[in-house]
Amino acid sequence: MNNKNSNLAIGITVIFEIMLTITTILRITLRQEQNLGQIILAGLCITIPFIITYVTNKKKIFLPSNFQLISVLFIILTLYFGEIKRFYVKFWWWDLFLHGLFGCYAVIIALNIIQGIIIKGKGTTEKRFIIFTLIFAFCFSITLGTLWEIFEFIGDYFFKTDMINGGLEDTASDLMIKILFAFITSIIWYFYKLNKKK
Repeated sequence: MNNKNSNLAIGITVIFEIMLTITTILRITLRQEQNLGQIILAGLCITIPFIITYVTNKKKIFLPSNFQLISVLFIILTLYFGEIKRFYVKFWWWDLFLHGLFGCYAVIIALNIIQGIIIKGKGTTEKRFIIFTLIFAFCFSITLGTLWEIFEFIGDYFFKTDMINGGLEDTASDLMIKILFAFITSIIWYFYKLNKKK
């Protein structure tokens, strides 16, 4: 993991935790306690990228060098700006934008993981390996997207957030956006790898 990116992610996380603490104190002082569940959820979730990085480093699994930084920023954009600052309500495109980004970055994560784990067999051609890697990355992205939708449901159910405010239509459109952007990213990567080998 790149030290510069890791330090930047830690710095942003500390600032974010301070912002959450100040927001919590202000909400309690002003008796505006309706979003406290969302604030607690955001405070807990911001630690997840660091836990994942710790586990993957122990297991020698490769993640993109900017994984912590991108993940921390994504959590802030989703839970702080999206939920607490109501960007999901203020901007109709905010949810679709974040799900599109998620679909792209999930493909990049998967490509790093599979290239770090799988050693090509002698009988495997370069083109077949690229196709296999591509299929894995695409499926990995969709799986992460589905897990995110489950996370949104759990957040709504237990922490009284409003992440699935459109019900089935919201969930279905989120998944379709993720699939579309994962597909586009996969195709771009495929042709990039083919041209690189020429």
